[in-house]
Amino acid sequence: MKRLWLIVILLLSALPLKAQPSLPAPTGNPAVGDIIFEHIGDAYEWHLYSWGDRHATIHLPVIVYSDGWHCFSSKKLAHGAEYEGLHIAPAGAPHEGKIVDAAGNKPFDISITRNVLSLFIGSLLLLVIVLLTARWYRRHDATKEAPRGIAALMEPLVLMVHEMALENIGERDYRRYSPYLCMAFFFILLNNLLGIIPFFPGGANLTGNIACTLVLALFTFFTVNLTGTKHYYAEMVNPDVPGFLKPIMAVIEIFSALVKPISLTIRLFANMLAGHIQLLSMVCIIFIVAKYGMVLLGGMTVISVIFGIFLDCLELLISFIQAYIFTMLSSIYIGLARQH
Repeated sequence: MKRLWLIVILLLSALPLKAQPSLPAPTGNPAVGDIIFEHIGDAYEWHLYSWGDRHATIHLPVIVYSDGWHCFSSKKLAHGAEYEGLHIAPAGAPHEGKIVDAAGNKPFDISITRNVLSLFIGSLLLLVIVLLTARWYRRHDATKEAPRGIAALMEPLVLMVHEMALENIGERDYRRYSPYLCMAFFFILLNNLLGIIPFFPGGANLTGNIACTLVLALFTFFTVNLTGTKHYYAEMVNPDVPGFLKPIMAVIEIFSALVKPISLTIRLFANMLAGHIQLLSMVCIIFIVAKYGMVLLGGMTVISVIFGIFLDCLELLISFIQAYIFTMLSSIYIGLARQH
């Protein structure tokens, strides 16, 4: 029972308290969309919580180049303020939500945003987990002692990816690619799980950001095409088909090779983004019906919490499935490129 109440509290805490009074009467509720996209979008600050007039926010560093380098805290640009000729573009303006100069042009921007900070945190956390696992194996004989602690959690997952690589790439080359596949699997899984946690350091929508999933897909794309065998390229440009079909099949094969990273990108991005939107929408229902009275509010709160818990559990499953699918497809593409 205590665990159930803890989940309820976590679900409700996913919505900042300061957003509650801004919801208008339910005539379209445009603010609900704003709240959802505020949570799933990137930002130059990381809002932790609000309690009355008290707001806890991490203001992240701004690093842009516009007539010289500018480095300062994003607090200088809070509430539409302008600093050193720079400001955050308001809603409806070009480059909405991004830093622009006085003319409205977007400068070269390498600021530490919420997603970038989440990337650093996830990478550091993954490094710590891997090092702790390696430390256990250095200090123990795995042939005589069952792994414990973090090593007990990591071993079956590593073996799963290891077997996946062996089956799809083949015994000759699978050891060469297993480290990359393990990295991809654990990086995606860890950041998927961090995205579900509604409080810092979780809550960022890193794997629901298409830029992140595109980079991951490009790693697979270059791994496949820079290490492919001559038989892989021969089958691509000179397939074993009747002569009149060779030009058509060559175009299809090349197009297929270029489309693979796009499919990896969109599959991971769309599934994680949709899950976050569904979960936030269920939480927002509680506040949408608040103006209709306590009876409807109580009923819808129970329904929203139940469905919210269900969607949260579903997100846990999807987080694992999407990491598994990305790794599985990557291993299949590599295996096809390593044919002899």
